[in-house]
Amino acid sequence: MSLPLAPVSLPPLPDEPAPAPVWPASTRPLPDGGLAVGGVPLAELADRFGTPAYVIDEDEVRLRARAWRTALPHADVAYAGKAFLTRAMIRWIEEEGLSLDVCSAGELGLAALAGFPAERIVLHGNAKSPDDLRTALRLGVGRIVIDSTGEIARLAALVPPGARQRVLLRVVPGVAAGAHAAVRTGVEGQKFGLPVAGGEAEDAVARILGQPRLELVGLHCHLGSQISGLEPYVTAVQRIVPLLARLRDRHGVTFPELDLGGGFAIPYRAGDPGFDPRAYADRVGGELALRCARLDLPVPRLTVEPGRWIAGPSGVALYRVLAVKRTGERTFVAVDGGMSDNPRPALYGVRYTVRLVGRAPAGTPRPMTVVGRHCEAGDVLAEDVELPGDVRPGDVLAVPASGAYHLSMASSYNLVGRPPVVAVSGGRTRLLVRRETLEDLRSRDVGE
Repeated sequence: MSLPLAPVSLPPLPDEPAPAPVWPASTRPLPDGGLAVGGVPLAELADRFGTPAYVIDEDEVRLRARAWRTALPHADVAYAGKAFLTRAMIRWIEEEGLSLDVCSAGELGLAALAGFPAERIVLHGNAKSPDDLRTALRLGVGRIVIDSTGEIARLAALVPPGARQRVLLRVVPGVAAGAHAAVRTGVEGQKFGLPVAGGEAEDAVARILGQPRLELVGLHCHLGSQISGLEPYVTAVQRIVPLLARLRDRHGVTFPELDLGGGFAIPYRAGDPGFDPRAYADRVGGELALRCARLDLPVPRLTVEPGRWIAGPSGVALYRVLAVKRTGERTFVAVDGGMSDNPRPALYGVRYTVRLVGRAPAGTPRPMTVVGRHCEAGDVLAEDVELPGDVRPGDVLAVPASGAYHLSMASSYNLVGRPPVVAVSGGRTRLLVRRETLEDLRSRDVGE
């Protein structure tokens, strides 16, 4: 279903987004100074499941999925599975009416195991392996996003005779957006997609249209990650819609779909801006309708891909303090996790909130640096955060906004097993992913 046409004149872009909550909506203070999430005390979870551990609030996931479905009722909302993917998560997003965006045969296989409808799956990636493509075709995924010209013929050759695979083409609109250079994917000079400005995207469309086993249904772009403003998405629409008009004039075809990707920001610390799906729907959806009307194009069905926005604020990471020491003017609080369960501070310089949750604090808060247990000077989880002056070994610390790109990017560096994932909802707990044990790690070493 097409989006309704917007008025010819649109309101100006809003000011910076308002700050948003860092903790899940279910978070409640406890009389002993701790916190409960989903009706369960975080210190109790640390005692029961050990630390480090990931806690995911099922109700927060569902609320945030519904926020996008409500804001864009006529669009397709595809959860970006790379942010956080378990069988339970797949079931939750299916029940909330979302589609699923995946990047590999492994993610596809997990979706199939969970019974997710294949026609609601989108596969993308800049370097899909033959196994990725064969798995997608075997399962019957709804869309495959073509990322390069060389992929066109390779994919077409794998499609069975008499069949047609629906595809999107990833284009680069030349929009710089994202919180870090490593996650800015809407500009030329990075590995994803084909540029609009240089004509490569138009040439690729011509090649796809020449493949009878491929059905090109639209364009795809992704601008970056941790984008808090609307302007980059508006600019992308302003550059892609004229491309759609040129393709119509050149080939006599109009495409029914446009996937604008995700990258929507979440707060990691108090005062950080959030991202409002309703504002996105009004401003970006309106701009799309307006630009299409001016060029006499039908409005394509919009797809968005929130991943971090849904999973990130739904998760809390728990750690136990192992050591506290003062070196020069700095106080270091060492915990039993680190860059193996959260590499993002080292990779992208992300700064987190940290809170003592196992007891009432007694000491005056002062700046401390929370570090991990790994043999790297860069293994820092949170720098210069306010913690009670009496923090000591055995204390439980909680880090909110830990639901996205923690589990999915975790490693077994120093042969430290990856943490478990525990779901909470209405005062109940459920283990979703068990802790990786030393025996798990040893069992992979089969040589002598």
